[in-house]
Amino acid sequence: MKLAEAESTMQKTVEATQRAFNTIRTGRANASLLDKVTVDYYGSPTPLKSLANISTPDGTTILIQPYDRSSLSLIEKGISLSDVGLTPSNDGSIIRLNIPPLTSDRRKELVKITAKYAEEGRVGIRNIRRDTIETIRKQEKSAEISEDESRDQQDKLQKLTNKYIARIDELLAEKEKDISTV
Repeated sequence: MKLAEAESTMQKTVEATQRAFNTIRTGRANASLLDKVTVDYYGSPTPLKSLANISTPDGTTILIQPYDRSSLSLIEKGISLSDVGLTPSNDGSIIRLNIPPLTSDRRKELVKITAKYAEEGRVGIRNIRRDTIETIRKQEKSAEISEDESRDQQDKLQKLTNKYIARIDELLAEKEKDISTV
């Protein structure tokens, strides 16, 4: 059944939007800020989290302890080259990232970025709806399903679409609240 596939794909879109939100800094230390950071380790781009233990001892610091001490400078370079916007501090065995407090201008900027990610998620869900409706209409034209069944499936699909768009809006409201809280 096409509706089950559509719902599964919509759920994955919401999860992807949530992951995108997690990479946005809120003024508090969070290990997921480093999810997109890759390190050039022995000639291949490797995710930072597979090279080091990442922890947050307090609300303003992220500690990165590499499994292999020789990769310390590579990890430091990878963080510097990433778009995280944090300066690594290397003490020879671990790397510290201090999270500075956000300015009000930066908070506004982050809210705009968050809204952009949310809109990308909504567009993804609408695209899934469009593709599924096309499939339902093709089935109706080829007499696989009746006109009533087609209409019924499209109504169910619209309800699914509304549910997942509402979920993205909830996540957006939560993230905006996190960013705006000083």
